[in-house]
Amino acid sequence: MRSCSLYIILSLAVTVHCVPASQLTVQDEGYAESYLKRFFNLTEETGPTIRRGVSPMTRKLSEMQRFFGLQITGTLDTDTMTMMKKPRCGVPDGNIARFSTFGGDPKWERNSLTYRIENYTPDMSVSEIDDSIDKALQVWAKVTPLRFTRINSGTADIMISFGRRSHGDFYPFDGPDGTLAHAFAPGPGIGGDAHFDDDETFTLRSNRGFILFMVAAHEFGHSLGLSHSNDAGALMYPVYSYRNPDTFVLPRDDVKGIQSLYGPNPNTDPSVDKPQPPTTPDTCESTLVLDAVATLRGEMLFFKDSKFWRSKKPQQSLITDFWPNAPTNIDAAYESKHSDRLFLFKGRKVWAFTGNDRVRGYPKKLKCFGLRGVSKIDAAVYDVESGKTLFFVGSYYFSYDEARKRMDRGFPKRVVQTFSGLTSRVTAAFQHSGFTYIYSGPYIYEYNLRTGRLYRVLRNSHFLRCTN
Repeated sequence: MRSCSLYIILSLAVTVHCVPASQLTVQDEGYAESYLKRFFNLTEETGPTIRRGVSPMTRKLSEMQRFFGLQITGTLDTDTMTMMKKPRCGVPDGNIARFSTFGGDPKWERNSLTYRIENYTPDMSVSEIDDSIDKALQVWAKVTPLRFTRINSGTADIMISFGRRSHGDFYPFDGPDGTLAHAFAPGPGIGGDAHFDDDETFTLRSNRGFILFMVAAHEFGHSLGLSHSNDAGALMYPVYSYRNPDTFVLPRDDVKGIQSLYGPNPNTDPSVDKPQPPTTPDTCESTLVLDAVATLRGEMLFFKDSKFWRSKKPQQSLITDFWPNAPTNIDAAYESKHSDRLFLFKGRKVWAFTGNDRVRGYPKKLKCFGLRGVSKIDAAVYDVESGKTLFFVGSYYFSYDEARKRMDRGFPKRVVQTFSGLTSRVTAAFQHSGFTYIYSGPYIYEYNLRTGRLYRVLRNSHFLRCTN
């Protein structure tokens, strides 16, 4: 009988806190060793590798850090331990790639596939489950020649079921807040089947639980032959992340992956406008234009599309993984050290967060800052010395008094009155080490805000870690 590869998606349902290196315990070291054995094929080795002083543990730690975009130290630091303790997928991650496929590239040899829903979870209505499953399959049908037909009896290519703990396939589930589901690669027998853990709470679109559509769409990627991607923005990234099912568009990395197996949809009309697959921003791209830059408790944040980078961690993250209720493709962001809040702006609205938590009463309209008649802002920066926040709108900027919660008199002013040499639209702004950095397209202008002096013009990626 042909063996099938099992793939499991896990959630980010719990928050893991970093601990100082001095607090790493013997138990942590044992956990790390077990983790590397399970996910990165750590083996007990002797011989030339050991004699050269490069232990298998060091080599596998480096491999794991490279896969997740961590700083490659080869040691068990706190960032690495934190990543290890995140709920995650139950299969190896050794293939450092964007999209990837199972070994041997298993795929269905026909484009017309059947599916059957064997039972239902009580978390949702039957019609909601039916719609979620159908919509998840259509994610893949839209970009390939694949077509899916539902049957109500007999054996389908993709058998879909809900179960708890041991549920008949030798891969038991683990109860709440762990494994969400698993699916098997294309093949006979159990191949292609998808199982969902009924100890989890599945929802239609709420983030109080796990959106069935998102979990199912990921699992069906495995059912069709895709492995995992290390692109944090991809649907096939190993960990669960909240996304709005009503606006979801399959990311480009996943499109490339599935089309490498089945080709594109031959019935797509190129004359019809449709949402473009989101791509992962490249910090090495010289023409990169960021959406916003801000600080958060001493760390720099760089926003682009649905993702952001943190200055202390080289890997990118989804905005909604860090702030589940936040907007994406934001216009501006800034941290008010007066109120210890991070503000995100999009269109006529502003969201406020303390740490990861949304402040009650937000989002609000821009007029709460005195920005009346403004449809959107281009950038914002908090000036630590004066306690004022500057809002950039077109060729003008406003000054807002954080303590008095009102706009200063005499504003708006023209940007060039204060920022010499800045003739194009401001796209982002923040302060660092006593300087004010104004982004305009692919360039950063470094100013002393007190004197108005321009010191340097830098590339937009100056503060970002280029990962190429």
